[in-house]
Amino acid sequence: MWRALFFFVFFAPLTGGCSIVAIIGTLFDATGSFAHGCARFWSRNALALARVKVTATGTEHIPLEGPVIYMGNHQSNFDILALTIAIPRRFSWLAKEELFRVPFFGGAMRRAGYIPLDRSDGRQALKSIDKAAGRIREGVSVVLFPEGTRTHDGTLLPFKKGGFILASRAAVPVVPFTINGSRGINPRNRFALYPGRISITFCPPVQPDGTGNPARELLREQVRTAVERGVERV
Repeated sequence: MWRALFFFVFFAPLTGGCSIVAIIGTLFDATGSFAHGCARFWSRNALALARVKVTATGTEHIPLEGPVIYMGNHQSNFDILALTIAIPRRFSWLAKEELFRVPFFGGAMRRAGYIPLDRSDGRQALKSIDKAAGRIREGVSVVLFPEGTRTHDGTLLPFKKGGFILASRAAVPVVPFTINGSRGINPRNRFALYPGRISITFCPPVQPDGTGNPARELLREQVRTAVERGVERV
């Protein structure tokens, strides 16, 4: 517990400072590059503070150009930090639409390239997915955790369909990835922190083949198979 307390005492001001700098930076750089640079700085220093090392393999599978959607398993809060430095290209995150209505902060998120999603009801959600797919086709790469939440014991949870509706409508390559090690560093629902290593393996991209239900289910099966193949059994 003491290690976790020490980490959060320094992590809070690090996060606040980087957030303020990134928000101000978006006023002068609408491309999102500066904000992404701040995110990488934040991630590297937070991981160093926690004494966590990150290794990435399979980065050669990531296309050098064009938008992609990264999909993989979700083990802990440290997944975001690890992915931010492991993915060699600039990418963005999907966020609840309510956050974009927050004064100043919401505008900064838009300028940084974050994509809003409305989850209020089925019809609005589909409209929101269409808008998000359009943004992705225009060149914004994003990361998705299709499980929708963190695993308790490391086993892969069912993949929700929303991410695959988005991927099929965006019609861009999906790069599956597998994260190992982060659950042991910061177990879910526990105020505990342990030093260690997070490994991320990127798989060859999968290209969506249509927008109908059979095509989406095939895509979901292909991505899940690729992700599950790399999960380490404990």
